[in-house]
Amino acid sequence: MQLKDKVALITGAASGIGKEMAIEYAKQGAKIVIADLALDAASKTADEIRQAGGEAFAVAMDVSSEEQVDKGVADAVAHFGGIDILISNAGIQIISPVVDYAFDQWKKMLAIHMDGAFLTTRACMRAMIEKGRGGAIIYMGSVHSHEGSPFKSAYVAAKHGLVGLAKVVAKEGAKDGIRANVICPGFVRTPLVDKQIPEQAAQLNISEEDVIKKVMLKDTIDGEFTTTQDVAQTAVFLAAFPSNALSGQSIVVSHGWHMQ
Repeated sequence: MQLKDKVALITGAASGIGKEMAIEYAKQGAKIVIADLALDAASKTADEIRQAGGEAFAVAMDVSSEEQVDKGVADAVAHFGGIDILISNAGIQIISPVVDYAFDQWKKMLAIHMDGAFLTTRACMRAMIEKGRGGAIIYMGSVHSHEGSPFKSAYVAAKHGLVGLAKVVAKEGAKDGIRANVICPGFVRTPLVDKQIPEQAAQLNISEEDVIKKVMLKDTIDGEFTTTQDVAQTAVFLAAFPSNALSGQSIVVSHGWHMQ
């Protein structure tokens, strides 16, 4: 077990990629804090992990709320005794051309992706430093941390921002043994991506099949979606890495869509 007795707080962990990472981390011996806007769904995921023999605790968390983030992290520390790993995963997608992008929607996107990453980082870093046992911070970026795509201005801007944040956290956290990295998946077939398929078909005036083949997967080496398990295994690797040699980096997991 690569993460035995490590405490991992994962945002947006009630479903999708976050849930897959939570389950895989529990298999690797970690104690899991399921932080999600939907407490009922978070509690259900925590129950699933406990029924499988793991340890999990659910907290309600709107990552764009300073009060909820600070309370959720404090509750997690009180329950498990500390935080060793943060995965900042919560996110949404809003598709629109720049000229039609409503400012309130732009602000909502950045609040969840960027404010959420900052607030959870600050709270978890404070907890890590107080316990003095180091830690790992993992941001859920995207191939869009390095690429641009039409109709995704706020998402692309936010995902690029996570790479910059990770670099700063890696430098500031090094003296306390805290590493920070970004996972940058390609398209993963989750409800978030499924929602985009008809939206992009409408924007581009093409079929949903063509959105998949000619937009989402056209630059991959094998025409395959990245899987939640691909991402979860990368997250285990980054959290378990034994030294500061791997910090401030972005790891692309995209079936060759983007090659650095």
